Amino acid sequence: MAMAIKLPLYMQAWTLKNSINLLGKPLVFLFGLSPALRLVWYGFYGGLTANPIEFITRFTGVWAIVFLCLTLAITPLRITTGWNSLLQYRRMLGLFCFFYALLHFLIWALIDQQLDLDAILDDFYKRTFITLGLAAFICLIPLAITSTKSMQRKLGRNWSRLHELIYPIAIFVVLHYYIHKAAKNSFGEVRIYIAILGALLAWRLTRWLLRKVLIKAN
Repeated sequence: MAMAIKLPLYMQAWTLKNSINLLGKPLVFLFGLSPALRLVWYGFYGGLTANPIEFITRFTGVWAIVFLCLTLAITPLRITTGWNSLLQYRRMLGLFCFFYALLHFLIWALIDQQLDLDAILDDFYKRTFITLGLAAFICLIPLAITSTKSMQRKLGRNWSRLHELIYPIAIFVVLHYYIHKAAKNSFGEVRIYIAILGALLAWRLTRWLLRKVLIKAN
C-alpha cells in the first residue's frame, strides 16, 4: 500500500499561497459579478419585489458600499498580515465599487427620474442625501478612469494624491446612507457599514499620526 507523502509546513504554505495567487483574480471577479447576476436572476424569476425600482436602487447601492469597504480593507490586511499579493485585488474591487455605484446612479437618473434634468437638479439641491451621493459618485469617476497602471505611471506622485479622494468618498457614502435611512427610521444595516468604514478610516488616521510622531521624534 502506497504511503501518503506529507509535505513540510513551509511547502504547504508555499503551495497554498501560490494556489490562491493563481485562482485569486478569477475568484474575485466572479464574486464581484455575482450580485449583478443575482439581480438578473431576480428579474427573470420575479424576485424584484412589488417595487422593483426601489429594490434595484437599494441593492446596487449596498453592493457599492460593500466593495468600497473591501477596497479600503486591502491595505490594513496587507500590512498586518504581510501578504503583499493582496494588492493585486484592490484595483478590481475598486472597479466593482464604481460599477455598482454607476448602476445605482443610472437607475435613479434614467428610471426613477426619467432623465428629467429639472427633477434631478431639484433633488440635488433639496435632498441632502442625494447631494452627498452624487458627490461620492462624481469623486469615484476620476479614480476609475485613472485605475490603470499606465495612468499610474503617467501621473506619478499625483496618482496617490488623486486616489486619496477615496477617504472623502467613504465619508460622503456613510452620510448619504445614514440620512436616507434616517428618513425611514431604519438604522440597523447602516450602523454596520458606519462601524466598518469608521474602523478602516480610524486605522489609517492612527497610522498617519504615529508616522508624524516618529518623524518629529527623529
